[in-house]
Amino acid sequence: MKIYIALLRGINVSGQKKIKMADLKVMFESLGFESVTTYIQSGNVVFKSGKDDPVLIGDTIKQGILKTFGYEVPVLVLTHEILTSIYQENPFLERLANEEIEEKKMYFTLLSNVPDISAVKELTSTSYGNEEFVITQKVVYFFAAHGYGRTKLHNNFFEKKLKCSATTRNLKTVIKLLELSNLS
Repeated sequence: MKIYIALLRGINVSGQKKIKMADLKVMFESLGFESVTTYIQSGNVVFKSGKDDPVLIGDTIKQGILKTFGYEVPVLVLTHEILTSIYQENPFLERLANEEIEEKKMYFTLLSNVPDISAVKELTSTSYGNEEFVITQKVVYFFAAHGYGRTKLHNNFFEKKLKCSATTRNLKTVIKLLELSNLS
């Protein structure tokens, strides 16, 4: 059995697509996943599966959510190793460690596929004031200088500009998911 992390996009946000985590856990178990643990209400699930294909697992979860709750929800499935590498490759890590930037303003916009290269070039050639980001093939590392609630560089912005679906998590959530997936 391999450990996976499922990131659901857009549930329990502003009263939309409400799913109780206890019900989500039951649904995951009904799909044959084991050692299911949810973290906060925004759709973070750590679980074990005998399957080896994260895309197939994501499709299974997506269909399960549609059948159980009636919602179309984008699902991104990662392994512990991939999330660890995303965390460790954060270009802001040294600045975070030196307290040059606040941890609560560090975000990871995880991408479902490799972003459009011309869009990456366009985005990175434009200034966004104090807002800083680095785009890779898997993630946009984003320092929201004025806080995520006030930025224009939110998840929908990056999805539209990069032409791929994405889901965003803060640093605290990424660290907690790494802890949970390391214990499972």
